[in-house]
Amino acid sequence: MVGAALVRRYTSEPGVSLLLRSRQDLDLTSQAAVEEFFRTEKPDTAIIAAAKVGGIHANATYPAEFLSVNLAIAANTIHAAYRHGVKRLLFLGSSCIYPKNASQPMTEDCLLTGPLEPTNEAYAIAKITGLKLAQFYRKEHGVLFHSAMPTNLYGPGDNYHLQNSHVLPALIRKFHEAKAANQPEVTAWGTGTPRREFLQVDDLADACAFLLRVENPPDWVNVGTGTDVTIKELTETVATTTGFKGQVVWDSSKPDGTPRKLLDVSRLAKLGWSAKIALKDGLAKTYASFLAEQATGKLRS
Repeated sequence: MVGAALVRRYTSEPGVSLLLRSRQDLDLTSQAAVEEFFRTEKPDTAIIAAAKVGGIHANATYPAEFLSVNLAIAANTIHAAYRHGVKRLLFLGSSCIYPKNASQPMTEDCLLTGPLEPTNEAYAIAKITGLKLAQFYRKEHGVLFHSAMPTNLYGPGDNYHLQNSHVLPALIRKFHEAKAANQPEVTAWGTGTPRREFLQVDDLADACAFLLRVENPPDWVNVGTGTDVTIKELTETVATTTGFKGQVVWDSSKPDGTPRKLLDVSRLAKLGWSAKIALKDGLAKTYASFLAEQATGKLRS
């Protein structure tokens, strides 16, 4: 999803030539394959957007895979980029790197000041490692490697698997199918009280392009909207967007995850960038993309 948004952002950019590889063409968990790619192509700039991602269920069920795969991607790409002369590298992390009970909104300085949320600890550890690798290569070798920490993302090309996806795409699919089947109710996980921040993926791509033009960027910077909603409010908005008319039943036996995850985006705002796509507008466009992807057999589910 993020990679596709970056391609959309850069396709018409003057003076930019994209070096694109599919997952089938380049296995980023293979050190040899990554070394060969950077040695052969010698890119000037690299954006490390690839990752194994998922929601609470996927993270809790496959923690070894989430840690090992994402560690391998970070270590292989950042080291190979340094070895083969990449002038600029942007590593994409996640807001889940911050402590579970961090003060809200979360500033960049709260990293490593407390325990992580257990349900996504493995993924967070891998992303923290990637962030620190970029920081230390910059410190030790003087290369301009830096990181961006996006909040929860959504948009075209998302994964709509009912168990393994993130909350927003799972809700879109759940309400769409309930509407199609004329179901009287939909069951949602948890209590609905946690608060979450959501960034449309094309806004993230624009933020990445902006950060890559900053002459002396911070080692890492938060990327978000600076506003959040409760999961209940999000659920009601998704129901309205999809046209579902039934009731929502909350299953409080399911985990809520972190109580709140709101990023402090003042550092990025001072640099000169802010999000442009409102949640309601972004959801409408995302649902339209969902329908188009479903109709063409391209839906990730």
